[in-house]
Amino acid sequence: MEPVEWLGNRLKMIDQSKLPGEELYLTTEDYREVARCIKELRVRGAPTIGVAAAYGITLGAQGIRTENRDEFLTKLSQVVETMASTRPTAVNLFKTIERMEAIAKKGGSIREIKERLLSEAIRIHTEERDSTRQLGEFGAALIPNRATILTHCNAGPLATCGYGTALGVIHFAAEQGKGVSVFADETRPLLQGARLTVWELMRDNIPVTLITDSMAGCLMHQNRIDCVVVGADRIAANGDVANKIGTYMVAVLAKENHVPFYVAAPTSTIDLSLSSGAEIPIEERDPLEVTCLQGVSLAPEGVRVFNPAFDVTSCYYVSAIITEKGVAYPPYRSSLREL
Repeated sequence: MEPVEWLGNRLKMIDQSKLPGEELYLTTEDYREVARCIKELRVRGAPTIGVAAAYGITLGAQGIRTENRDEFLTKLSQVVETMASTRPTAVNLFKTIERMEAIAKKGGSIREIKERLLSEAIRIHTEERDSTRQLGEFGAALIPNRATILTHCNAGPLATCGYGTALGVIHFAAEQGKGVSVFADETRPLLQGARLTVWELMRDNIPVTLITDSMAGCLMHQNRIDCVVVGADRIAANGDVANKIGTYMVAVLAKENHVPFYVAAPTSTIDLSLSSGAEIPIEERDPLEVTCLQGVSLAPEGVRVFNPAFDVTSCYYVSAIITEKGVAYPPYRSSLREL
């Protein structure tokens, strides 16, 4: 699964908003279209957002027509600002921007800057792909034989440009013959668990059962869940985790029912500049994502809607954080920094 693919002078992206009904691929040479796809969740998942943004900045740079270096850098900064305005929570986006800006400031001719930007985008893409393989192998070691795993939202190849984070762990556990099965939360408001996670697991022939978000606690109480594995969009220095809305609820239920709660994320998702999750910016999205489904209204017209895309789970509820550099355990302030 390649959610983002560089084609030499343009970018090819799968439209995740159309799945699972239609596998539609978008191809563009316009960085504004890349930004629009990120903002509209056609391209989503923290690592994939970072990769797409890197190529988007590359496209923007290639489209600048000037021989004046200062003018080029000014126009490039406008491209960067467009990318930065798309999604506020996923830290991979901003780490990508920092790397691309650092490349542009190194000097050289305009042609050299453009070439280096493309090389850096490809490097970011490769790093994210490789990190999910290593992460999956570390995480699989935590999964017991015949385990039933609960996951929330989508953290597979679509979201990561690789094997996946949470689904990468599940994938490698299955590959090792552990006979795992999965319960997947539907994940409101955009049903990314139902539409994307289930689709990916079924493609991999991993047994999966779809449930509504409100069913997770019942299953844990019945001792039908052996562990929870989720992804993350940003992890603070103390181990607080921002992930798709509803993750906090799952974590509290897991703690109450003595079920291990694992977070799987590459180190590119860790933000040591933030002391705790209270500092993580939380994106609030269009009310129509809650009141309507594929254009069909589900609620009375004019109802007020609160629609944060993410919530923050305290490190208190997190049993371990799985990365490509190893598994971090509490206290996370020291273990994450060591990684």
